[in-house]
Amino acid sequence: MRRLSGRFRSSLIIGIQGIRARKLRTLLSMVSLFLGVLAVVVVQAGASIAERALMADLELTAGIDGTKTVDMPPQGNAAGIVIKTVEGRSDAVASLGVEAIIGEPGVTPVNEGGSPMDQDWGGGQVCYGDGHCESTASGPKGEAVEVHLTALTGDIRAFRPFRHEAGRWLDFSTVPSMAPRLVLNKEAAKGFTQHHVPAEMRVKGATANLTPRFVGVVDDGDDVPRAYVRLDELANWLPTAGLIDPNTGGELRVMMAPSTPVEQVLVSRLKGAGIESYVSTINSKKERQKEITLLRLVFFSMAGLVLLIGVAGILNVGLATVGERVEEFALRRAVGTPRSLLAGIVLAETLLTGLLTAAAAIGVSVAGLAVVSRLVGDSQPLLHDVTFPWDAGVAGIIAGLVAGALGGLIPAIRAAGIPIATVMRA
Repeated sequence: MRRLSGRFRSSLIIGIQGIRARKLRTLLSMVSLFLGVLAVVVVQAGASIAERALMADLELTAGIDGTKTVDMPPQGNAAGIVIKTVEGRSDAVASLGVEAIIGEPGVTPVNEGGSPMDQDWGGGQVCYGDGHCESTASGPKGEAVEVHLTALTGDIRAFRPFRHEAGRWLDFSTVPSMAPRLVLNKEAAKGFTQHHVPAEMRVKGATANLTPRFVGVVDDGDDVPRAYVRLDELANWLPTAGLIDPNTGGELRVMMAPSTPVEQVLVSRLKGAGIESYVSTINSKKERQKEITLLRLVFFSMAGLVLLIGVAGILNVGLATVGERVEEFALRRAVGTPRSLLAGIVLAETLLTGLLTAAAAIGVSVAGLAVVSRLVGDSQPLLHDVTFPWDAGVAGIIAGLVAGALGGLIPAIRAAGIPIATVMRA
């Protein structure tokens, strides 16, 4: 074991000396390999950043992987059962959706039907289960915006990590206010920026029109105008039975931690009331893993082709170097140097060249990513305050070592095969 360790140390020392003695050739080898290693680093970094962005967007819209959800039809006393079960718990949050119009009374909202501000879903009427339809137009279009109002029993950000945009989030630790506090998503905030409306909110089934207060803006990944409100503040004006409308439908969902006992209790209570529930676990990464893997394979194949060009460059330089050092290697063989040590010297030089090239490629990638983040980070959220992924650095080091080993293998074999008699030609 000591002998092997000594040979390895000798190969490394002699390899470093060879690199120092032939700086220009080492530089040429690094130049030919640099683009290949840089391609691997950039592809791995880009794939990691894209995967993080994809997962962040999925967490905004669907929820964090591992989160359990319970969905049920908005019927009967489902809302009352849900509220009673999750009230006061931090490991489960219920969300109940209703439609609300904020603005001038007696007018049709500018985005009838709660459509995005730059789209027109038509609207005009709603049809019920018994077959009859009613007009939803309450008058001429005026300064009013329709939003999808989501009432929450607790802080849903533990399961859907919304991105903060402005203001603050809902505070569930204070006494419920008679003037409901609303947090808007980006699309709803756009509507209230474009249209200055009176602070009057109409919700179907409410005992009176409400006076809302806008306290913040978040990015929830939704492209329709949506507002979030504390359920207990909305309940001051809207009875529990009015939170869901079996005719027009509505949102009724519970999100919970994987290990909470709420699931069993809630499902049992709903089943006892004759309400069917659907339990599922969010696993977005597994569902998208095939797409991510395929994307990486495509780009890594392209990077591999570039890397092969670098391997060819190291191979050519290595063969030329061995050709110039024939007498040196023959003399070493004559004084008892083993063939394995001669091969190790050549491999050590190419491996060190690959390692130095990987370090240079990683340094350029880190600096380039920092510059790009600073220049376009404000306009591109994907690159805002992005950090260099460590797995890209590991991929670059591995690529450099593999390229050094492949490029130095044939020259190492040739160096080990030089006969002792060659020294007589010198």
